[in-house]
Amino acid sequence: MFEVKGIEARYGTIQVLKGIDLEVRKGEIVTLIGANGAGKTTLLSVISGILTPSKGEVIFEGENIVKIPPHKIVRRGICLIQEGREVLSQMTVLENLLMGGFSRPGEDLNDSLDTVFQMFPILQERQGQLGKTLSGGEQQMLALGRALMARPKLFMMDEPSLGLAPKLVNEVFAKIMELKTADVAILLVEQNARKAFQVADRGYVLEIGKIVLAGSGEELSSNEKVREAYLGGKRAKRQDLRK
Repeated sequence: MFEVKGIEARYGTIQVLKGIDLEVRKGEIVTLIGANGAGKTTLLSVISGILTPSKGEVIFEGENIVKIPPHKIVRRGICLIQEGREVLSQMTVLENLLMGGFSRPGEDLNDSLDTVFQMFPILQERQGQLGKTLSGGEQQMLALGRALMARPKLFMMDEPSLGLAPKLVNEVFAKIMELKTADVAILLVEQNARKAFQVADRGYVLEIGKIVLAGSGEELSSNEKVREAYLGGKRAKRQDLRK
């Protein structure tokens, strides 16, 4: 469904991505882990059209979408759920959800609303409340529901567990598993590597702008250097992951 080929990107004179290759297939959850500053969010910005890469291709369903503007990328079926949830705080829950359907002008969104409310009953209960009045966990559910309104083929999620209590983290990851279907793929950027590996079919490790390891979730979680660097225990030197 989706492939990144040789992507390079920079902010001014600083090169952040240094030749990224990865792919996501239909029906997969693929996780991308790495330390702060490794380039994870920059890569999502490139894929979603927010940042233009200096080199490389982003192939979605057989077409290079690098020069396509963000709103048209959403219409093609790629949706980014940003770090920090970014709900529309002065709008109600229902208005937030309807905004998620902006890429489907003229369509009846009632079926999509029903689907969201079935998956997230709390949003139906809170649909008249302002987004800013929701708890952190409820705001994350709203962000997921708003993305679902666009009927995406590829969900991209940036740190969905950030700032949440452990119980809510488990709930969010359970919902992420529900979003995965035979025709939908998920690219998950997450610093909670333990939880990410539990749900991921495959994963990549990003270090200083480069992919240094790739494999199944099970393979990466059992890799000694990954365990030391990201899953606790004695800290590994980041550069050791390249060897």
